[in-house]
Amino acid sequence: MIDTEQTPTTIACEKNHKLAVMTPPIATPSSETSLPEELVFPFALVADQLVGVEEAILAQANAFDPGVAGYVEYVCGTSGKRIRPALALLAGGACGGANAEVLKLGVILEMIHLASLVHDDIMDGATIRRKAPTASVKWGNALSVLLGDCLFAHALELASTFEGNHVSRKIARASNDVCSGEILQTQRRFDFNLSLPEYFKIIRMKTAALFASATELSAHLCGASEEVQAAMQSYGEALGTAYQIYDDVLDLVGDESKIGKTLGTDLIKGKLTLPILYLRDMASESQKQKLNKLMLQHEPIEVNVLAGIADYEGAIEQAIGTARDYLNQARSSLLVLPESDYRVALEGITKYLDRLLDKCGK
Repeated sequence: MIDTEQTPTTIACEKNHKLAVMTPPIATPSSETSLPEELVFPFALVADQLVGVEEAILAQANAFDPGVAGYVEYVCGTSGKRIRPALALLAGGACGGANAEVLKLGVILEMIHLASLVHDDIMDGATIRRKAPTASVKWGNALSVLLGDCLFAHALELASTFEGNHVSRKIARASNDVCSGEILQTQRRFDFNLSLPEYFKIIRMKTAALFASATELSAHLCGASEEVQAAMQSYGEALGTAYQIYDDVLDLVGDESKIGKTLGTDLIKGKLTLPILYLRDMASESQKQKLNKLMLQHEPIEVNVLAGIADYEGAIEQAIGTARDYLNQARSSLLVLPESDYRVALEGITKYLDRLLDKCGK
C-alpha cells in the first residue's frame, strides 16, 4: 500500500548526539532496463550517447536547491525509453552525425516531457507512472504542480545556452504548444461536439510537438538543409501523432499490470479520444446520449457496455488504421535522407509502433 503521507519535510532528528536535517528521499524507483527486441537495433546505434543523456538527466538535480533536488531526482529517475532523446540522436546521425549540442537538446526535451507528465498525473489522478508511485501520490498535488513548473523552467534555462536564438525559440514554442494543448483538451472534456480536426490539433500540440522538435532541431544542429529539416519535422510530427493515438487506444484495451501506469482514466476524466470519437460518430442519436450519460458519471465504463452502444471493435480498428496512416507519412518523410543505418533505425521505430498497434487490435 502506498504511503500517501510520505512528504519530505525538514525534520530534526538525533544523530551522533547532534541535530541533522532530513532531505527529500533520493532513491530511484525500480524500472525496466531491458528494451523490447524491436527497439534494440534502433537504440543500439546511439546506445553510448543515450548513456550520456541518462547521466546528464540525472545530474540535473544538482542544479536545484538541495531542498528540491531529491524531488527532481526521483522524477528524473523514473526512466522510460527516452524516446525523444533517442529520436534527436538518431536524426542527428542521419543528418551527418550527432554532436554535443544534439545530446543537450535530448536532455532539454526529456525534461519538458517529464514536467508535462508530472502535471498530467495530477490532472488525471494517476497513481502509477512507470511502475512507481507518481509524484502527486508521494507528495501531494500542490508540491507536484510546483515540481513540474521547476522542471519546465529549468529546461528553458538550458535551452537559452544554445548559440543564437533559433533553437531556444523553437523549444519555447514547443513548450507553449504542449501546455496549450493540455489546456485545450481540459476545456473540451465531456464535450461531445469535439470535432476530429480539433482532436488532431490538440494531440499535435500536446504530444507531437516535442517529437517534431527532437528531429527537426537535431537536423538543424547538424547543419542539414532546410528541406531536410522540414522533412524531419514532418517525420517527428507524424510519429508523435501516431504515438498519441496508440496511447489513446491503450487506455481502453491495455493491461495496467504490464504497461506500468494507470489506465482507464481518459473516459473517467471526460477525454474524448480518437476511438471514442469514432464510436460516437458510428452511434445513433440515442446511443450518443447513452455514451454521454455514461461519461458524465465519472466512473469506469465496462467494455461490454461500450460494445453495446455501437461497433466498439470497429472504432478501435479505425483508430489503429488512422495511426498507421500517420506512420506511413512518417516513413515517407525519411525518403529525403541518404541511405544509412540511422535512416533504417528511424524507420524501425515506426515499425515497432506498428507492432504495438497490432497487439492493441487483438
